[in-house]
Amino acid sequence: MDLLYSSPTPSILHHDLEINSSTHPSAQLRNSSARQPFTSSSLGMSCFTMTFGAISNITALVILIKSRIQSRRHAKVPFLLLVGALLVTDLGGHLIPGGFAMYLHVDYNQRLNVTRHATKPTEIFCQVFGASMVFFGLCPLLIGSAMAVERCVGITQPLRHNTSMTMTRVRRVVLLLASLALLLALLPVCTVGTYTVQFPGTWCFLPLLGSRSVADTNLILAFSCLGLCALTLSLFCNILSGLALLQARVRSKNVNPKAAATCIRRASNTSFGPVLFSLDVEMMVQLAVITVVSCVCWIPFLIRILWSVADEGSTGSVQQTGGLILLSLRMASWNQILDPWVYILLRRAVLYRVCCTVTTQRSMLRAAIPRTNSSRQSFKLQ
Repeated sequence: MDLLYSSPTPSILHHDLEINSSTHPSAQLRNSSARQPFTSSSLGMSCFTMTFGAISNITALVILIKSRIQSRRHAKVPFLLLVGALLVTDLGGHLIPGGFAMYLHVDYNQRLNVTRHATKPTEIFCQVFGASMVFFGLCPLLIGSAMAVERCVGITQPLRHNTSMTMTRVRRVVLLLASLALLLALLPVCTVGTYTVQFPGTWCFLPLLGSRSVADTNLILAFSCLGLCALTLSLFCNILSGLALLQARVRSKNVNPKAAATCIRRASNTSFGPVLFSLDVEMMVQLAVITVVSCVCWIPFLIRILWSVADEGSTGSVQQTGGLILLSLRMASWNQILDPWVYILLRRAVLYRVCCTVTTQRSMLRAAIPRTNSSRQSFKLQ
């Protein structure tokens, strides 16, 4: 969804549309002839973000494949499969909608140079563009909620997880969630609802501005509510999983304090081993950060489109409302860039190196403090 960077610069936004509050927004988008060509900087930013996001997801997928080959624990395999599905959908979200946005960029400038006025994208192009936006926007949120449920079952009920979370069932869950997102995306293509060009004319989605049909309203509500429910479920499962890990940690200390102290001392002296870098903690940290990133990136857009439905018929400026929706979409697109880096950076190998470096620096600092104190005492004696 790198199309957000293919939008015009703020100065062009004000010249893009001459909009009155009484005119229909979609008609303004269709009939506007005062458009200016997109700047090369916006096209360059779009190319950069799409390339950077694609490289990030491919790198994370390579690391994931290596981890899958080296993994010998059954508990990690379903989680790795879900992470792989998330990275694949993020990669598709960079390449497919980003490619459509770049095509719209180039085609827009060519048409404007030839005809001296802007023409909207073809209906088929807008249908495909809008369907890809809905699918690649909703699918990662649903897969993220499935990851949270899988980890919650794995931490709170490990025996049940080993018997129920098989590879076949996880694949079926991924297929079911992808089918649900695809079904919602294809309904407007089957004339149940419509996809229209959105302000400022650089992307296609369900009609968010102006009047809309009942089917369009229901699809917008379904998209937003599904996304918010997926984020809420992820947060709830992460809280349960975190509390279960904390409770197990406290219980292990209370059962045998001497053994726990010995284990902690060994971990701090050697490899930080099972206490700090256990497999459950690694996956839980990755999932928690992914969920937080998804909430920060997606909630403004989901709330904004819900508000657009509730605010239908308002006489507010279309430029102002469309600009806020576009800004929230920009935030949502960063989710696909940050997800792979969460997985890359929050692995045990990386965390182990960081903690080893911090511990080494602390030990050196502690060793240097007594030397400083002894030198000060000897100076005073002299």
